[in-house]
Amino acid sequence: MSRLLALLCLLLCLPAAADAPHNFAAAKKIAWRLYAERPSTFYCGCAYNGNRVDLASCGYTPRKQLRRAQRLEWEHVVPAWVIGHQRQCWQQGGRKNCARTDAAFKAAEADLHNLVPSIGEVNGDRSNFALGMLSAQPRQYGACPMVVDFKAKTAMPPERVRGASARIYLYMADHYQLRLSKLDRRTYEAWNRQYPISDWERWRNQKVGCVMGHGNPYVGALDNARCGPLRRAGESPRTSG
Repeated sequence: MSRLLALLCLLLCLPAAADAPHNFAAAKKIAWRLYAERPSTFYCGCAYNGNRVDLASCGYTPRKQLRRAQRLEWEHVVPAWVIGHQRQCWQQGGRKNCARTDAAFKAAEADLHNLVPSIGEVNGDRSNFALGMLSAQPRQYGACPMVVDFKAKTAMPPERVRGASARIYLYMADHYQLRLSKLDRRTYEAWNRQYPISDWERWRNQKVGCVMGHGNPYVGALDNARCGPLRRAGESPRTSG
């Protein structure tokens, strides 16, 4: 009995972290909880409560889809399309086939370092476009300085998240051996140098890293001692929009 009590004490004293999510659905459930301390959308900085976005909090004006603009969604900074198109499983059945049969794709699709809370309309408009520089002025979404060029298939994020976006892209490319075009890599490396790591990025890297088991090295190392107890992925009651 004493040995059992000692073992239980040891386990309770260790920093606890939830398992890394095994699929996108589990990742979204965990993401709701991780961002509960700072419920603000990534690109536009809108406050949200549950899956409802407070558009007035950031001066967002819907471009076309009011209902989707009011909905919070979880966006892949590196789109699932980009991840999947570099794998054979996509050619044999698209995203559903990859999610069902390809372990590497499932891990990348569920990587919380690549997921951010986003206004549904922005997520839909951005689609699978690369992030890059554009000459257009940010007028599409009211006070939100996000630009989507549908003809060029490029989205330009606001300056305040260009560094964070770049560090996510570079991490994903390294961690999952994703190919980036020369232009994209130059852009993200430049953004990484130009825009310093923010306090928000450090906070996010620690929160996400405790679940994933590692930080994004472009942001910083994970401090395991700061990983508090987290419920398992399937225990969160929330779902994404």
